[in-house]
Amino acid sequence: MQKLEQKYHLIRRSPKKEISKVPLLSDKWEIHGKLQSPPRNSAPTRLHRRCFSTGRPRANYRDFGLSGHILCEMVHACLLPGATRSSW
Repeated sequence: MQKLEQKYHLIRRSPKKEISKVPLLSDKWEIHGKLQSPPRNSAPTRLHRRCFSTGRPRANYRDFGLSGHILCEMVHACLLPGATRSSW
């Protein structure tokens, strides 16, 4: 999905700059129509980080690129250097 976002990045970026420069509302609507032309899934807000090992979309840690579930398993198996388990 990131490839789709990168492909349409320039197409999405240029009309946004034009809208702020144009004073007429009718011209703004035309530019807005151009902004609607790329696929909806190419919007950067629709990107969702996923776990590298399982593909799970929730509870991801950006530092590792893993979900909390897999991260916990890897820490317990001592596969992540420097990560420690907490105990109190």
